[in-house]
Amino acid sequence: MLLEPKFLFVPVSTPEGIGEYMRSKIIADEVMNRWPNAKIDFVLNRHVSYVRDCPYSTHLVDDTPTKKTREVNQLITDLKPDVVIFDAAGRKAQLQHAHRMGAKVIFISQHRRKRSRGMKVERALVTDSHWVVQPEFAIGDISRFDKLKLNLIKCSFPIFTGSIFKQPDVAEQQQLQIKYGIQAGQYLLYSAGSGGHMLKSGLAADLFAQVAKSIFTQTGLPSLMVLGPNYPKSLPEIEGVTIIPQLDHCEFINLLQGAKAAVLSGGDTLLQAIALNIPSLVVAVSKDQPSRISKCYKAGLISTSAAEVEPMCIALTALLSDKSNESIGSRTTRLASSCGLEIGMAEIERLLHN
Repeated sequence: MLLEPKFLFVPVSTPEGIGEYMRSKIIADEVMNRWPNAKIDFVLNRHVSYVRDCPYSTHLVDDTPTKKTREVNQLITDLKPDVVIFDAAGRKAQLQHAHRMGAKVIFISQHRRKRSRGMKVERALVTDSHWVVQPEFAIGDISRFDKLKLNLIKCSFPIFTGSIFKQPDVAEQQQLQIKYGIQAGQYLLYSAGSGGHMLKSGLAADLFAQVAKSIFTQTGLPSLMVLGPNYPKSLPEIEGVTIIPQLDHCEFINLLQGAKAAVLSGGDTLLQAIALNIPSLVVAVSKDQPSRISKCYKAGLISTSAAEVEPMCIALTALLSDKSNESIGSRTTRLASSCGLEIGMAEIERLLHN
């Protein structure tokens, strides 16, 4: 086992979304917990707002790293990482170069198209571990053809990790509840993702804020609204709604677990809410989310609606009824939920031992 392993994280990095970067940071934080002497580097798009908040060494490129093969490959040559983690990112040539340089290559996919890309022969041959950060019910098993193909080329099947997040902490929850003047189970949590997603009507975050305002007027339930680091406007002021510019992952998870219900976009937070057994209204804010939302809705694990104020308010009011809460809660409780972060860390340990 290496005592001072070197990691290079290559997440998708665009001004619209933040999910891949946040997931990579969660993994990086846990790596540091287990290997305090580890060296961690990130490749990020210089045009995203969160570059100034990244606590690790960053290397900036002029677009999402997938589109910057020459620069990424040069970094791999210069840094000589032991592990390269491509989070929904990476050209075939980048994975091949990391493999040639002796690094263990991890590819993370979050939907069927990305998973299929990761199982293409030339990619699979240079990938040491392929993580699918969705539960199997939401994305389905791989096909018999893909199983046969991977067996023939002696490559492992993708691993279903489910959502990757740090487990909540009781002491931190209590501190956050004091900070925001809320009580467990007596507030709503709103998050439209990174804050930069645009809908036909405007920013998704502004739509969610309008819903929060309307629901407070109807119910008197206090709310927390997390705008996200890519929100481009000044902070709004809404009665009954505490506006939070952004939260780190652990703060968000702890506030999510304490909420009576949540209003979320269809990214990783949707799966985190299911894993934490929190009733949620989920609305798509990007093109890769409707399929995931549909699968979860059909399984009876969430509520959903059109991305408009009135339908969202109607759906959320119904969700807040005791009967609806109990119905969704019983289904999410029965859903076996593995700890994706633990699965991922076990894979990293395996790769570092080999």
